[in-house]
Amino acid sequence: MNIKQDGITPNAGRLLWAGFMAILAAGAGFALRGGIFDNWGSEFGFTATQLGAIGGAGFTGFCFGIIVGGFVCDKIGYGKLVIAAFALHVISAFVTFGATSPDNAYRMLTIGMFIFAYANGTLEAVANPLVATLFPSNRTHYLNILHASWPLGMIFGALVGWFLDDKMQVHWKIQLSLYLIPTVAYGLMFLGQHMPKSEASEKGSSLGEMLKDVGILGAAVVCYLLSLFFAGNLGLPQGAAYGLAGALLIVVGVMTKFSIGSFLLFFLFITHALIGAVELGTDGWIQNITGNLFTSEQGKALFLWTSLIMFSLRFCADFIEKKLKISPVGLLLICSVLGATGLVLASSMQTFAVALVALGIYAVGKTFFWPTMLAVASDRFPRTGAVAISIMGGIGMLSAGLIGGPGLGYAKDRFSAETLKTTDATTYEQVKAASPSKFLIFSPVNAIDGTKLAEAQKVKAEERTPAQKAIVESSITGDRRTLKADAFIPATMALIYLLMLIYFKSIGGYKTIHLEGTTAAKGH
Repeated sequence: MNIKQDGITPNAGRLLWAGFMAILAAGAGFALRGGIFDNWGSEFGFTATQLGAIGGAGFTGFCFGIIVGGFVCDKIGYGKLVIAAFALHVISAFVTFGATSPDNAYRMLTIGMFIFAYANGTLEAVANPLVATLFPSNRTHYLNILHASWPLGMIFGALVGWFLDDKMQVHWKIQLSLYLIPTVAYGLMFLGQHMPKSEASEKGSSLGEMLKDVGILGAAVVCYLLSLFFAGNLGLPQGAAYGLAGALLIVVGVMTKFSIGSFLLFFLFITHALIGAVELGTDGWIQNITGNLFTSEQGKALFLWTSLIMFSLRFCADFIEKKLKISPVGLLLICSVLGATGLVLASSMQTFAVALVALGIYAVGKTFFWPTMLAVASDRFPRTGAVAISIMGGIGMLSAGLIGGPGLGYAKDRFSAETLKTTDATTYEQVKAASPSKFLIFSPVNAIDGTKLAEAQKVKAEERTPAQKAIVESSITGDRRTLKADAFIPATMALIYLLMLIYFKSIGGYKTIHLEGTTAAKGH
């Protein structure tokens, strides 16, 4: 890997590793915060719903950070956004540490999570277009290297939680403060570095010109997801949520002179929404599911296993593309098939050894999704600058928070309830939740009450009553059916990528497009 030769500036290597460290800080902080949710619950008396809302601020904060950052970074420069992200990372720690009592904890933790996630999104708004600009001839490879830092950060955070929390019971504030180590590191690595402009910025393109390829079609994808956010997270009436999203769509229309946008970019946005749902959405549930199918310790081990696979393989994209002669779209097609296969196999796993194989296949599949999609958007739509790939990242995170996580939770509730209602209708009537679970247009379902499920799970298997056995077995069946249903997402993605592959073959193959008169286009 000759970074000096591949990059367009002498400091390309340092900037690449600075971005790597920045996303590592984000991944570490994300994993550390996820690992201390139980501490917050026991110390401040939070319900699962309250903890879920605190965690949800992590998705929404990221979305706003990356989208806002993507819109302004070509105009104000990458350096100013790095400074803002660094400051917000530090501030988020002190805000979170301000949670000292049940009276202020919910507010301080939610605000702290939002600020932290906003900083993460801002950093991705910098790192993604920066690396795409630095390595215009090898974006797939270097964007995969950049995003290898996310699973590495997750591994670091999970291991810290495993030892300092589960084993040594160190206070959560000390655990959380450890993400400040990579934060200081990326701050020092970016310090004083000259950063190149994107091709669109170098050409002097206006924001309206950058948005033309996004157009009405691409903006419609974002605005639909935002309408879900306005209604679900902000509590606006459905009509008001759609009205606000529609107003934003009109603003984009005016800015782009009502350009319809690129159909290819539209389908890339749709597909990235599916990626957010299947990758991040599944990651949010996988430890819970595997911990239910096996043990909590084995669930954590499987999470580390899949993260380690992702970290290792993201350094191999160049070999796959150049030595195996597989285009980025071809790689995405193969990964979709592997992802679907792994989830189907995982739905029937009975032993830990089989789980290693099944989830290992799934991990190989999801490894290249996110960074390779960013590379494709950068390769094919250079005039969008940082805007398109930042919007794409926002779509992925919005989908994970609004569709992937809630959707898998709804599927688990529905399948578990249906199973218990079939096997033991009397017990189901006694343990069903008072309020129904709802998700998008799907019919409401009264899930198994979480408290009663937890009570049944705490009893040793050999000591459970017939009713408790039915409850636990229904929950396990629900997990398996959820994994199988989840496999339909990468299967749908595979169909979309196959159509894209056919399209590129019809126009002479996949090629990187450069703007005329830019540094990247000249190959400097």
